[in-house]
Amino acid sequence: MQIDLIFKIAAIGILVAVFNQLLIRSGREEQALMTTLAGLVVVMMILVQEIGNLFSMMKSVFGF
Repeated sequence: MQIDLIFKIAAIGILVAVFNQLLIRSGREEQALMTTLAGLVVVMMILVQEIGNLFSMMKSVFGF
């Protein structure tokens, strides 16, 4: 497993958490929620790409 993928996801999580706290403290709860959802979508897109790469590798290994 690639360690840089884990660091990338962790960095996105940290940035989203900081932005979320800043927006909540400034009274913008709706924007904080949207920031959290956007971070979740970005991480899910990264994971879907990696799962697609995994399935492609499995197809080439087993010859399907």
